[in-house]
Amino acid sequence: MLRSSLILTLIASFGVSGCATLTNDENVPVALSFSSGDSGSCALRNKRQAQSANIPGAVQVRRSDDALQYDCQTARGKEATGAIPSTMGGKIVASAVFLDFGMVDAITDKHREYPASYVIPVTK
Repeated sequence: MLRSSLILTLIASFGVSGCATLTNDENVPVALSFSSGDSGSCALRNKRQAQSANIPGAVQVRRSDDALQYDCQTARGKEATGAIPSTMGGKIVASAVFLDFGMVDAITDKHREYPASYVIPVTK
């Protein structure tokens, strides 16, 4: 009886630890809009990706440990530049508890998060 429960516990431990780093996609969706309500376009970049996006809209952004830089221009010709910071997601803590200590997520930046929506400030 004790032996079978020990075996089940070990199997469950290995099953859970194997999935700890494979739960996040490489990309995260971010909905972007201008504070002025205008439409326009932005050049977005971090160390893992560069792309252009129409605003307002949602874009798939590659997770990275550095900020998402943006250079934007509204349809009315206003310019906006800045950065959207990335944060550490809670799944890295769970991954660190198991076998890999979060190393795989740290290498691939899959533990990083960008906000689900962000309003780009535009001066009036």
